[in-house]
Amino acid sequence: MKLVCAPMATVSHEAFRRSVEQFGGCDEYFTEMINAPSLVSGGPFESFYLLNSTAPQKIVWQLTGSGSETLAQAAEIIVPKGGAGIDINMGCCAPQIFRTGAGIAWMLRPVSQAKAAVQAVRDILNRHESQTGIHLRLSIKCRLGGEDFSEESLFAFADAVAEGGAELISLHPRTQKEKYRGIPRYEFAEKLAVHFSGALPVYVNGCIHDAESARAVLNAVPHADGLMIARAAAERPWIFSVLKNALSFPGQERPFTVDRQQVALSFIDGVEQFQPPEFHRTRIQRFFSYYCGQFQFAHYFQSRMLNFKSVEESRREVRDYFARQPNERFLAV
Repeated sequence: MKLVCAPMATVSHEAFRRSVEQFGGCDEYFTEMINAPSLVSGGPFESFYLLNSTAPQKIVWQLTGSGSETLAQAAEIIVPKGGAGIDINMGCCAPQIFRTGAGIAWMLRPVSQAKAAVQAVRDILNRHESQTGIHLRLSIKCRLGGEDFSEESLFAFADAVAEGGAELISLHPRTQKEKYRGIPRYEFAEKLAVHFSGALPVYVNGCIHDAESARAVLNAVPHADGLMIARAAAERPWIFSVLKNALSFPGQERPFTVDRQQVALSFIDGVEQFQPPEFHRTRIQRFFSYYCGQFQFAHYFQSRMLNFKSVEESRREVRDYFARQPNERFLAV
Protein backbone atom coordinates (compact mmCIF):
# COMPACT_ATOMS: atom_id res chain seq x y z
CA MET A 1 0.00 0.00 0.00
CA LYS A 2 1.61 3.25 -1.16
CA LEU A 3 1.21 6.56 0.63
CA VAL A 4 1.22 9.33 -1.94
CA CYS A 5 1.35 13.11 -1.69
CA ALA A 6 -1.29 14.54 -4.01
CA PRO A 7 -0.71 17.38 -6.47
CA MET A 8 -1.76 20.73 -5.01
CA ALA A 9 -1.50 23.96 -6.97
CA THR A 10 0.97 26.41 -5.39
CA VAL A 11 1.78 23.86 -2.66
CA SER A 12 3.38 20.74 -4.17
CA HIS A 13 6.75 22.32 -4.90
CA GLU A 14 10.32 21.68 -3.82
CA ALA A 15 10.08 23.55 -0.50
CA PHE A 16 6.99 21.59 0.49
CA ARG A 17 8.57 18.26 -0.42
CA ARG A 18 11.49 19.13 1.86
CA SER A 19 9.03 19.75 4.71
CA VAL A 20 7.44 16.32 4.23
CA GLU A 21 10.68 14.46 3.60
CA GLN A 22 12.24 15.57 6.90
CA PHE A 23 9.75 13.27 8.64
CA GLY A 24 10.56 10.28 6.45
CA GLY A 25 8.47 11.35 3.50
CA CYS A 26 6.02 9.32 1.47
CA ASP A 27 6.28 6.85 -1.40
CA GLU A 28 5.54 9.33 -4.21
CA TYR A 29 5.25 13.08 -4.61
CA PHE A 30 3.00 14.37 -7.38
CA THR A 31 4.09 17.85 -8.44
CA GLU A 32 1.73 20.77 -8.75
CA MET A 33 0.28 21.03 -12.26
CA ILE A 34 2.87 21.95 -14.88
CA ASN A 35 1.21 23.86 -17.69
CA ALA A 36 2.32 22.08 -20.86
CA PRO A 37 1.98 25.09 -23.23
CA SER A 38 3.96 27.30 -20.84
CA LEU A 39 6.67 24.68 -20.46
CA VAL A 40 6.97 24.19 -24.20
CA SER A 41 7.11 27.93 -24.89
CA GLY A 42 9.80 28.45 -22.27
CA GLY A 43 7.80 30.42 -19.71
CA PRO A 44 9.92 32.45 -17.26
CA PHE A 45 8.97 30.43 -14.17
CA GLU A 46 8.79 26.91 -15.59
CA SER A 47 12.26 25.92 -14.43
CA PHE A 48 11.08 26.22 -10.81
CA TYR A 49 8.39 23.61 -11.49
CA LEU A 50 11.11 21.18 -12.57
CA LEU A 51 13.28 21.32 -9.43
CA ASN A 52 13.84 17.83 -8.06
CA SER A 53 16.71 17.81 -5.59
CA THR A 54 14.47 16.42 -2.82
CA ALA A 55 13.70 12.70 -3.23
CA PRO A 56 14.16 12.85 -7.02
CA GLN A 57 13.20 9.22 -7.64
CA LYS A 58 9.84 9.68 -5.92
CA ILE A 59 8.63 12.56 -8.08
CA VAL A 60 5.69 12.19 -10.45
CA TRP A 61 5.55 15.12 -12.87
CA GLN A 62 1.98 16.22 -13.43
CA LEU A 63 1.13 17.85 -16.75
CA THR A 64 -1.97 19.78 -17.67
CA GLY A 65 -2.95 20.88 -21.15
CA SER A 66 -5.71 20.66 -23.71
CA GLY A 67 -3.83 19.24 -26.69
CA SER A 68 -2.14 15.90 -27.33
CA GLU A 69 0.79 17.38 -29.22
CA THR A 70 1.63 19.94 -26.54
CA LEU A 71 1.40 17.34 -23.78
CA ALA A 72 3.81 15.13 -25.72
CA GLN A 73 6.23 18.02 -26.28
CA ALA A 74 6.15 18.84 -22.58
CA ALA A 75 6.78 15.19 -21.71
CA GLU A 76 9.84 15.23 -23.95
CA ILE A 77 11.24 18.15 -21.95
CA ILE A 78 10.57 16.41 -18.64
CA VAL A 79 11.81 12.85 -19.24
CA PRO A 80 15.52 13.70 -18.79
CA LYS A 81 14.66 14.82 -15.25
CA GLY A 82 13.88 11.23 -14.26
CA GLY A 83 11.57 10.54 -11.35
CA ALA A 84 8.87 7.91 -10.98
CA GLY A 85 6.85 8.99 -13.99
CA ILE A 86 4.52 11.47 -15.64
CA ASP A 87 0.88 12.06 -14.77
CA ILE A 88 -1.71 13.77 -16.96
CA ASN A 89 -4.28 15.75 -15.03
CA MET A 90 -7.69 14.90 -16.43
CA GLY A 91 -9.63 15.70 -13.29
CA CYS A 92 -8.99 19.28 -12.15
CA CYS A 93 -12.30 21.13 -12.03
CA ALA A 94 -10.96 24.62 -11.33
CA PRO A 95 -12.80 26.95 -13.75
CA GLN A 96 -9.60 28.49 -15.11
CA ILE A 97 -8.32 25.01 -16.02
CA PHE A 98 -11.61 23.63 -17.30
CA ARG A 99 -12.22 26.63 -19.57
CA THR A 100 -8.97 25.97 -21.43
CA GLY A 101 -10.08 22.44 -22.28
CA ALA A 102 -7.72 20.85 -19.77
CA GLY A 103 -8.34 19.02 -16.49
CA ILE A 104 -11.76 17.43 -16.23
CA ALA A 105 -12.66 18.75 -19.69
CA TRP A 106 -10.90 15.62 -21.00
CA MET A 107 -13.54 13.46 -19.29
CA LEU A 108 -16.35 15.34 -21.01
CA ARG A 109 -14.95 14.79 -24.51
CA PRO A 110 -15.24 11.61 -26.57
CA VAL A 111 -13.03 9.01 -24.89
CA SER A 112 -11.07 8.63 -28.12
CA GLN A 113 -9.53 12.06 -27.52
CA ALA A 114 -8.31 11.18 -24.04
CA LYS A 115 -6.90 7.93 -25.42
CA ALA A 116 -5.04 9.82 -28.16
CA ALA A 117 -3.52 12.22 -25.63
CA VAL A 118 -2.32 9.34 -23.49
CA GLN A 119 -0.88 7.58 -26.53
CA ALA A 120 1.03 10.70 -27.56
CA VAL A 121 2.74 10.92 -24.18
CA ARG A 122 3.20 7.15 -24.03
CA ASP A 123 5.13 7.31 -27.31
CA ILE A 124 7.56 9.80 -25.77
CA LEU A 125 8.10 7.63 -22.71
CA ASN A 126 8.56 4.52 -24.84
CA ARG A 127 11.17 6.26 -26.96
CA HIS A 128 12.98 7.45 -23.85
CA GLU A 129 13.00 3.91 -22.48
CA SER A 130 14.34 2.46 -25.72
CA GLN A 131 17.18 5.01 -25.69
CA THR A 132 18.09 4.86 -22.01
CA GLY A 133 16.62 1.64 -20.61
CA ILE A 134 14.79 3.75 -18.01
CA HIS A 135 11.07 3.16 -17.60
CA LEU A 136 8.88 6.06 -16.52
CA ARG A 137 5.32 5.27 -15.51
CA LEU A 138 2.42 7.06 -17.16
CA SER A 139 -0.61 7.75 -14.98
CA ILE A 140 -3.88 9.65 -15.12
CA LYS A 141 -5.54 11.62 -12.34
CA CYS A 142 -9.29 11.97 -12.75
CA ARG A 143 -12.64 12.38 -11.07
CA LEU A 144 -15.92 10.57 -11.65
CA GLY A 145 -16.82 12.94 -14.48
CA GLY A 146 -19.57 15.48 -14.99
CA GLU A 147 -22.83 15.56 -13.06
CA ASP A 148 -24.42 13.13 -15.51
CA PHE A 149 -21.64 10.57 -15.15
CA SER A 150 -22.45 6.87 -14.90
CA GLU A 151 -20.51 3.80 -13.95
CA GLU A 152 -20.41 2.93 -17.64
CA SER A 153 -19.00 6.32 -18.64
CA LEU A 154 -16.33 6.13 -15.93
CA PHE A 155 -15.27 2.66 -17.03
CA ALA A 156 -15.28 3.69 -20.69
CA PHE A 157 -12.93 6.56 -19.89
CA ALA A 158 -10.70 4.36 -17.73
CA ASP A 159 -10.55 1.64 -20.39
CA ALA A 160 -9.68 4.21 -23.06
CA VAL A 161 -6.75 5.70 -21.17
CA ALA A 162 -5.54 2.21 -20.23
CA GLU A 163 -5.63 1.22 -23.90
CA GLY A 164 -3.71 4.40 -24.67
CA GLY A 165 -0.90 3.33 -22.37
CA ALA A 166 -1.75 4.59 -18.89
CA GLU A 167 -0.33 2.33 -16.18
CA LEU A 168 -2.11 3.76 -13.14
CA ILE A 169 -5.22 5.81 -12.34
CA SER A 170 -5.62 8.11 -9.36
CA LEU A 171 -9.31 8.64 -8.70
CA HIS A 172 -10.84 11.42 -6.65
CA PRO A 173 -14.36 9.95 -6.49
CA ARG A 174 -16.36 13.15 -6.72
CA THR A 175 -17.95 14.84 -9.73
CA GLN A 176 -16.94 18.08 -11.38
CA LYS A 177 -19.33 20.28 -9.41
CA GLU A 178 -18.95 18.45 -6.12
CA LYS A 179 -15.35 19.66 -5.93
CA TYR A 180 -14.55 19.01 -2.23
CA ARG A 181 -18.11 18.87 -0.90
CA GLY A 182 -19.72 15.81 0.60
CA ILE A 183 -18.29 12.35 1.20
CA PRO A 184 -16.30 10.93 -1.73
CA ARG A 185 -18.03 8.01 -3.43
CA TYR A 186 -15.39 5.46 -2.55
CA GLU A 187 -17.48 2.63 -3.94
CA PHE A 188 -16.53 3.72 -7.45
CA ALA A 189 -12.83 3.55 -6.61
CA GLU A 190 -13.34 -0.01 -5.40
CA LYS A 191 -15.33 -0.93 -8.52
CA LEU A 192 -12.61 0.54 -10.72
CA ALA A 193 -9.87 -1.36 -8.88
CA VAL A 194 -11.83 -4.60 -9.18
CA HIS A 195 -12.55 -3.85 -12.84
CA PHE A 196 -8.84 -3.85 -13.61
CA SER A 197 -8.11 -6.78 -11.27
CA GLY A 198 -4.63 -5.52 -10.46
CA ALA A 199 -3.61 -5.08 -14.10
CA LEU A 200 -3.82 -1.33 -13.65
CA PRO A 201 -3.29 -0.01 -10.10
CA VAL A 202 -5.74 2.49 -8.63
CA TYR A 203 -4.91 5.17 -6.07
CA VAL A 204 -7.80 6.70 -4.14
CA ASN A 205 -7.86 10.38 -3.17
CA GLY A 206 -10.20 12.38 -0.95
CA CYS A 207 -10.88 13.03 2.76
CA ILE A 208 -7.91 11.12 4.15
CA HIS A 209 -6.65 13.19 7.06
CA ASP A 210 -5.61 10.82 9.85
CA ALA A 211 -5.17 7.16 10.74
CA GLU A 212 -8.87 6.63 11.39
CA SER A 213 -9.96 8.04 8.04
CA ALA A 214 -7.19 6.11 6.26
CA ARG A 215 -8.46 2.85 7.76
CA ALA A 216 -12.02 3.77 6.79
CA VAL A 217 -11.00 4.36 3.17
CA LEU A 218 -9.07 1.09 3.06
CA ASN A 219 -12.16 -0.70 4.37
CA ALA A 220 -14.22 0.94 1.62
CA VAL A 221 -11.60 0.36 -1.10
CA PRO A 222 -9.75 -2.81 -0.07
CA HIS A 223 -8.35 -3.28 -3.59
CA ALA A 224 -6.75 0.19 -3.70
CA ASP A 225 -3.02 0.24 -4.37
CA GLY A 226 -2.38 3.61 -2.76
CA LEU A 227 -3.80 6.37 -0.60
CA MET A 228 -3.33 9.88 -1.97
CA ILE A 229 -3.35 12.72 0.55
CA ALA A 230 -3.57 16.43 -0.20
CA ARG A 231 -4.63 19.15 2.23
CA ALA A 232 -3.91 17.13 5.36
CA ALA A 233 -0.28 16.90 4.26
CA ALA A 234 -0.08 20.69 4.04
CA GLU A 235 -1.62 21.05 7.48
CA ARG A 236 0.62 18.37 8.99
CA PRO A 237 3.64 17.47 6.83
CA TRP A 238 4.40 14.59 9.22
CA ILE A 239 1.11 12.81 8.42
CA PHE A 240 2.77 10.15 6.28
CA SER A 241 4.91 9.07 9.22
CA VAL A 242 1.78 8.89 11.35
CA LEU A 243 0.04 6.73 8.77
CA LYS A 244 3.06 4.46 8.30
CA ASN A 245 3.07 3.88 12.04
CA ALA A 246 -0.67 3.30 12.27
CA LEU A 247 -0.99 1.04 9.23
CA SER A 248 2.24 -0.92 9.67
CA PHE A 249 2.36 -1.19 13.45
CA PRO A 250 -1.23 -1.04 14.73
CA GLY A 251 -1.17 -0.83 18.51
CA GLN A 252 2.62 -0.46 18.43
CA GLU A 253 2.95 3.05 17.03
CA ARG A 254 6.37 4.63 17.34
CA PRO A 255 5.89 8.08 18.92
CA PHE A 256 7.90 11.13 17.90
CA THR A 257 7.85 14.85 18.66
CA VAL A 258 7.33 17.66 16.17
CA ASP A 259 8.70 21.18 16.63
CA ARG A 260 5.92 23.00 14.83
CA GLN A 261 7.69 26.35 14.95
CA GLN A 262 10.73 24.87 13.24
CA VAL A 263 8.58 23.21 10.58
CA ALA A 264 7.03 26.59 9.77
CA LEU A 265 10.35 28.44 9.67
CA SER A 266 12.04 25.74 7.59
CA PHE A 267 9.23 25.92 5.06
CA ILE A 268 9.69 29.68 4.70
CA ASP A 269 13.42 29.14 4.23
CA GLY A 270 12.66 26.59 1.53
CA VAL A 271 10.36 28.96 -0.32
CA GLU A 272 13.11 31.58 -0.39
CA GLN A 273 15.61 29.02 -1.62
CA PHE A 274 13.52 27.18 -4.22
CA GLN A 275 10.91 29.65 -5.49
CA PRO A 276 11.29 32.87 -7.48
CA PRO A 277 10.74 36.11 -5.53
CA GLU A 278 7.49 36.65 -7.44
CA PHE A 279 6.11 33.48 -5.82
CA HIS A 280 7.31 33.97 -2.25
CA ARG A 281 4.22 35.65 -0.91
CA THR A 282 1.59 33.43 -2.53
CA ARG A 283 3.40 30.18 -1.71
CA ILE A 284 3.81 31.12 1.94
CA GLN A 285 0.20 32.29 2.18
CA ARG A 286 -1.17 29.13 0.61
CA PHE A 287 0.81 26.78 2.85
CA PHE A 288 -0.14 28.61 6.04
CA SER A 289 -3.79 28.74 5.06
CA TYR A 290 -3.66 24.99 5.75
CA TYR A 291 -0.90 24.74 8.36
CA CYS A 292 -2.52 27.19 10.79
CA GLY A 293 -5.70 25.12 10.99
CA GLN A 294 -4.29 22.76 13.62
CA PHE A 295 -3.73 25.41 16.29
CA GLN A 296 -5.93 26.65 19.12
CA PHE A 297 -6.06 30.19 17.78
CA ALA A 298 -6.11 29.11 14.13
CA HIS A 299 -8.03 32.11 12.80
CA TYR A 300 -5.68 34.61 14.47
CA PHE A 301 -2.54 32.79 13.31
CA GLN A 302 -3.86 32.37 9.79
CA SER A 303 -4.85 36.04 9.56
CA ARG A 304 -1.33 37.09 10.53
CA MET A 305 0.24 34.71 8.00
CA LEU A 306 -1.99 35.89 5.17
CA ASN A 307 -1.25 39.57 5.71
CA PHE A 308 2.50 39.77 6.24
CA LYS A 309 4.40 42.50 4.41
CA SER A 310 7.69 40.70 3.79
CA VAL A 311 9.20 37.24 4.06
CA GLU A 312 11.12 38.29 7.14
CA GLU A 313 7.89 39.53 8.69
CA SER A 314 6.33 36.13 8.06
CA ARG A 315 9.12 34.62 10.16
CA ARG A 316 8.47 37.14 12.92
CA GLU A 317 4.78 36.26 12.90
CA VAL A 318 5.63 32.57 13.34
CA ARG A 319 7.94 33.27 16.24
CA ASP A 320 5.44 35.66 17.79
CA TYR A 321 2.64 33.09 17.72
CA PHE A 322 4.68 30.43 19.48
CA ALA A 323 6.04 32.98 21.96
CA ARG A 324 2.41 33.71 22.87
CA GLN A 325 1.43 30.02 22.80
CA PRO A 326 4.56 28.11 23.87
CA ASN A 327 2.50 25.07 24.82
CA GLU A 328 1.61 24.59 21.14
CA ARG A 329 5.15 24.52 19.81
CA PHE A 330 5.98 20.88 20.49
CA LEU A 331 3.55 18.18 19.48
CA ALA A 332 3.84 14.61 20.68
CA VAL A 333 2.63 12.43 17.81
